[in-house]
Amino acid sequence: MNYFLYKNNQLHCEEVAIQEIAAQVGTPFYLYSKATLRRHFQAFDSAFTAPHITCFAAKSCSNIAILNLFSSLGGGADIVSGGELFRALTAGVDPQKIVYSGVGKSRDELKYGLESGILMFNVESEQELDALQEVAASLGVQAPVSFRVNPDVDPQTHAYISTGLAKNKFGIPIADAPAAYQRAAAMANIEVKGVSCHIGSQLTQVSPFVESLAKVKKFIHRLHKSGCPIKYLDLGGGLGITYDDEEPPAPLDYARALEAELGDLGCTLILEPGRVIVGNAGILVTKVLYTKQGGKKFTIVDAGMNDLARPSLYGAHHTILPVEERGQGREMGDVVGPICETGDFLARDKEVPLSRQNDLLAVMSAGAYGFSMASNYNSRPRVAEVLVDGAKFHVIRRRETLESLIAGEMIP
Repeated sequence: MNYFLYKNNQLHCEEVAIQEIAAQVGTPFYLYSKATLRRHFQAFDSAFTAPHITCFAAKSCSNIAILNLFSSLGGGADIVSGGELFRALTAGVDPQKIVYSGVGKSRDELKYGLESGILMFNVESEQELDALQEVAASLGVQAPVSFRVNPDVDPQTHAYISTGLAKNKFGIPIADAPAAYQRAAAMANIEVKGVSCHIGSQLTQVSPFVESLAKVKKFIHRLHKSGCPIKYLDLGGGLGITYDDEEPPAPLDYARALEAELGDLGCTLILEPGRVIVGNAGILVTKVLYTKQGGKKFTIVDAGMNDLARPSLYGAHHTILPVEERGQGREMGDVVGPICETGDFLARDKEVPLSRQNDLLAVMSAGAYGFSMASNYNSRPRVAEVLVDGAKFHVIRRRETLESLIAGEMIP
């Protein structure tokens, strides 16, 4: 459920007409519903009865106002860079609810995580373990670690967001993991705390999650028998949402299936939802600049692939709605942006609103991997981010200026 609804033929976010926001903020902009964010987080978090920490995947939507909201609801953060750690700490996230994933952590990033007192590093290679031991020794501390094990499970999702197959770059093959844990346990500045597993994103079935958990559970029992107690089991994220006609499981069904498989393992669960929380809580609002009829109908808008990369990158579908519903109907065609690339489109060969100049369009389900993947390609300033809270709205990120594009550059 989300709070983007038509009232008197005008699309609203909660109690605010989107047209009013556009008049004050300009277009394009990302728009988030605080009520939807809160509702989705609480629906996911409360679905689990086992001891757990819900660590929001910061990469999906990293604005500090949103991270702060989830922190206020008891959440933590799953991070993959030093920049995301900085954002999480700035937003007030408890360091003991931060887990640090990613295959390429630098020594400086490892040091930053240790000095910040985070809960755990999800180590993804033995060379990373060696680097972490060296950094921790230089600081005179113990580094809390889990290994991300790769269970070789097909998540049945897009190849670019599959992470749990043997051919993917993530984690350590589960067959090699016992030796890695044995090495780690013998290191003076390493504290083994957990096991981590993440198989992919936008999964619309529970069965791959259960299959991977079954493999990881057997592995944890093996570690326990070898004298290596495990306190935390990080199951990652990946639960999908409805973009078009997908029917993903509800968080409650997902939680019940996992807890049934988990049994009495005795570990605290770490969960890393991202898209399922923010995906349908955010939209991209854009204005029609021109329309033209070429080999097909083109609706040219002021948002492009630099603002929302998913359609160009993944061929992803985003439903597009008119902000003002005046019975204009829909037509087949493309919604394209100003970028000098044929791959610059928000919809291609889709049924889209029949539009005219200056109409506002809402690109739905854009809260996850929307702004966080935006760029300055074609020297375009990144757009504003706006958060609606009931009858009020707040700009939570100002639109970049032309001057900001060259900040840090210099002519020698």
